[in-house]
Amino acid sequence: MSAASGIPQAAEASGAGREEVPGLPRESFTAWAAEAVPELGPDWTAEVISGGLSNITYRVAGPTATVIVRRPPMGTLLPSAHDMARESRVLSALWPTAVPVPEVLATTTDRDVVGAPFYVMALVDGTVYREPAQTAELAVAQRDQLSDSLVEVLAAVHAVDLDATGLRDFGKPDGYLERQVRRWGGQWDASRTRDLPAMDDLVRALDSQRPDGGEVTLVHGDYRLDNTLVTDVGGRLEVAAVVDWELSTLGDPLADLATWLTYYSGPGEDGSAVPVAAGLTAHEGFPTTDEIAARYAAATGRDVSGLDYYRAFTDFRLAVILEGVHARFLAGKSLGEGYDRVGDSVPLLVERALSRL
Repeated sequence: MSAASGIPQAAEASGAGREEVPGLPRESFTAWAAEAVPELGPDWTAEVISGGLSNITYRVAGPTATVIVRRPPMGTLLPSAHDMARESRVLSALWPTAVPVPEVLATTTDRDVVGAPFYVMALVDGTVYREPAQTAELAVAQRDQLSDSLVEVLAAVHAVDLDATGLRDFGKPDGYLERQVRRWGGQWDASRTRDLPAMDDLVRALDSQRPDGGEVTLVHGDYRLDNTLVTDVGGRLEVAAVVDWELSTLGDPLADLATWLTYYSGPGEDGSAVPVAAGLTAHEGFPTTDEIAARYAAATGRDVSGLDYYRAFTDFRLAVILEGVHARFLAGKSLGEGYDRVGDSVPLLVERALSRL
């Protein structure tokens, strides 16, 4: 489902045949699936389609059905991170709404099955744009259309009726930014592998410059092009599904927009501090970050004039996430190659965040 350009991916078809797949033990998963997803049968094959920055995603194919399995990364996890039941809940709540998501088929918190809670969802036909070479093949007009679709879907996420979907208690309604800065500061303390005094400066600046109030909506928490599946509808590229909801909560919609812009770099814009999706939207036809913000403002009626603070906050949060990825690499718990490059982005993101403030 999700993968990131510039972040190493686990090998395709690594579980071909009846071989064991890391994190998906055959015997226990087959026994569980016999009741939960019987269409898979006992002779399923699996491949890791994304080691990603966090959760592991598998494509599991039986004789008559193919499904997607999501589980947390292996190794020591940060407190409150990688909550599979929470991710499954928000997908199930959004399934009947205008927000395009995969259908959840089964969920379990029984750690005896694969060693951690996980869930199974239906396969969605569509393309995940991970590499700049993929978006380079698109027509200029298609890049612009795809950008519009991404804006429309993010606006739909922020327009979700919390009462109708049962998500009113999905997060605390007040103090989102204060809680987030505190939470991710704690995650930094739990995962840091080095001294980085600039991070302490950044946390203090985020605390002292935090804006008051803010609207409360559902937020995805990790919205970007490579966390969607895209399909061609009559020659127009549209988002077929939004995936990777592990960071979703109730919060400030401008922080969600800023998250997208953290990963996004339009033509001529420097995104070198971020190893995720590097160069993916740098081609002609994709809007600049300012143009994306303006399109979002036009679609939602929201004031985006204070976006710099939110962009500093999301740079900070990504720096903490990448430090956790780097810590798992140092502990030898990463699937795939190239994770040795992730840690270099952390100080770059911290400096970029400070420059925004």
